[in-house]
Amino acid sequence: MRSVANSRAVALDCIRRVVEEDGYSTIVIPAALARSGLDARDRAFATELAFGTIRRLGSLDWAIARRASRPIERMTPGVRDVLRLGAYQVLFAGVAAHAAVAETVNLAAPKERGFANAVLRKLATDPPPWPSGTKEEDVAVRTGMSGWAVRELRRLLAADAETAAAGFAERAPLCLRTNTCVVTVEELERALVAAGHAPARSGLDPDCLLLDRGDPTTLPGFGRGWFAVQDHASAAVVRALDPRPGERIFDACAAPGGKSAHLACLVGREGLVVAADLHPQRAAMIGRSADRLRVHPHAVTQDATRPALRGPFDRVLVDAPCSGIGSARRRPELLWRPRSGALSPLARLQVGIASAAAELLAPGGRLVYSVCTFPRAETDAAADAILRHRPDLEPVGLSSPDGTAERFRLWPHLHGSDGMFVAGFRKRP
Repeated sequence: MRSVANSRAVALDCIRRVVEEDGYSTIVIPAALARSGLDARDRAFATELAFGTIRRLGSLDWAIARRASRPIERMTPGVRDVLRLGAYQVLFAGVAAHAAVAETVNLAAPKERGFANAVLRKLATDPPPWPSGTKEEDVAVRTGMSGWAVRELRRLLAADAETAAAGFAERAPLCLRTNTCVVTVEELERALVAAGHAPARSGLDPDCLLLDRGDPTTLPGFGRGWFAVQDHASAAVVRALDPRPGERIFDACAAPGGKSAHLACLVGREGLVVAADLHPQRAAMIGRSADRLRVHPHAVTQDATRPALRGPFDRVLVDAPCSGIGSARRRPELLWRPRSGALSPLARLQVGIASAAAELLAPGGRLVYSVCTFPRAETDAAADAILRHRPDLEPVGLSSPDGTAERFRLWPHLHGSDGMFVAGFRKRP
């Protein structure tokens, strides 16, 4: 019992750091588990509680508000997060109510335990029915996605918007992109099966394998650079750029370096990949990733809106900074953290980076613009603005899951991948 209680304490600490301190779940949770001293089973329980509570935050707050005697915003952060953790166990995780309530209440400050106990017992014995309406706010409660993001989905997908929102709220499988410069897909697949795993082939990229879960550092071939942990949507972006052996490639926003490593493998030693990032610490990540994968992109630190490089490059990739909602399956706080007011500044940055990067592109060369999100401001509107700012560019057809297209989108509910927008351009000769 003490071990399980410790699992809840670890999960609560992670929730506080992500929700109250704007931490990143993919950094906070693994770091907390590494220093927790929990065994494998309790680590798995803490992981489920932490990621699950963060993923369902909007739904949990809605339910708590209907059984609490004071508004959510008037609660102290400490008791608010205790209630979220307890409510997740009762409403979503299938934990026995008496254990969920008693053990979670003990994590609250002594003076707030009575309040926490009363709210959690009400949720356990009389959970509020989820709203059944079709309003954006109702869909937001059912899926955990912000109402404004649901509105954006409706503009793009109409009746499929709730299905898409629910897809973003699911946990992503572990996706391994085979490093074909070191090993074949078949060899990696056989090694994983021999180690007791059940890899599935990706329908988006022939080099990607999907696993239900697992620590990638413990998988066969990790230390020998057999694979990169990378969603197949990202691999599809590289395929759309269509790099050829011997070409010169510029990756304008490269960190942490997954796409750069993929590009370096495809162009070979006779080619050149220059991978750039604004921050020196993130640029260093590119080199570390490439070393493990035994490829050799050249990492540089620069402001992508004012490139320090000189061209020409045969192909340019602009995987631009964005709201990131398309990655919510892996970082669940992206379901509710991004704000609609941040889209316009992001779009201006995205267009500025792409316009500057186009200056380095050789005549006849290809530029691919991609963002792991879906709001129109960062996708179609940004692509239209790039064409207005750079009349020397023209749309070009890209290879997509549905054939050749100048622009395409990937969706979790349709493609089983992260959400991604991709647009192609060609520099006029």
